[in-house]
Amino acid sequence: MQTQVFKALSDPTRLRCIMLLAEYQELCVCDLTSALELSQPRVSHHLGNLRKAGLVHDRKQGLWHFYQLHPDLPAWTRRVIDDTHSGLADQAPFSEDRIRLNQNENAGCCA
Repeated sequence: MQTQVFKALSDPTRLRCIMLLAEYQELCVCDLTSALELSQPRVSHHLGNLRKAGLVHDRKQGLWHFYQLHPDLPAWTRRVIDDTHSGLADQAPFSEDRIRLNQNENAGCCA
């Protein structure tokens, strides 16, 4: 499990997804594509890798897929994510991702 977690977090795009999910609890794929400025297939591919590593959980609501950090993460994994978020949230590219997400939050892409 530990190797899968660190391998999943070693990819910059996956880490950016995790950082946003750590802050916002649950996001739709369209929110992540907007914040990361990446295509939906690319973001979905990375979310699939995070799901396989046991880091995220998804739910489907109509056409939309929503993701959140897995509720059953081991305590050590949650600490790694929380500490990483605390240390990097105000640095690029993570801060820019958050700004873009906040700017597009009212766009209603999932409404």
